[in-house]
Amino acid sequence: MNNIDLMNYWIESSDEDYDTMLYMKKGKRNTWCLFLGHLLIEKLLKGLYAKNNPENPVAPKIHNLILLSKNANLDVPNEIREKIQIINTFNISARYDDFKKSFAEKCTDEYTAIQVKNIEEVRKWLKEQ
Repeated sequence: MNNIDLMNYWIESSDEDYDTMLYMKKGKRNTWCLFLGHLLIEKLLKGLYAKNNPENPVAPKIHNLILLSKNANLDVPNEIREKIQIINTFNISARYDDFKKSFAEKCTDEYTAIQVKNIEEVRKWLKEQ
């Protein structure tokens, strides 16, 4: 698979996760909603990594959005970087039992709505890259 095919693979997978994120939000499955938000941003970053690294398009097997954005050679504006830093926490918080309870308490409908908006803004910016 060349870098453009790989990029398209990640984008298509991210788009499916976006739809699932919205479904989870509608169903008030807030922790899973935000976990999927992290996942869809991760996949877009891996797609951009593939695009920007044609000689080695396979992204590293990591989940750290900040590191992925650096590895993808992106010049991320501060406003987007700040949102990515928050979104980056949703992976650990929703995945591991010792964080799940406190994360679930934090994920009110209002907080989730704000974070989904932030995820959508980051998603839009990444897709423009």
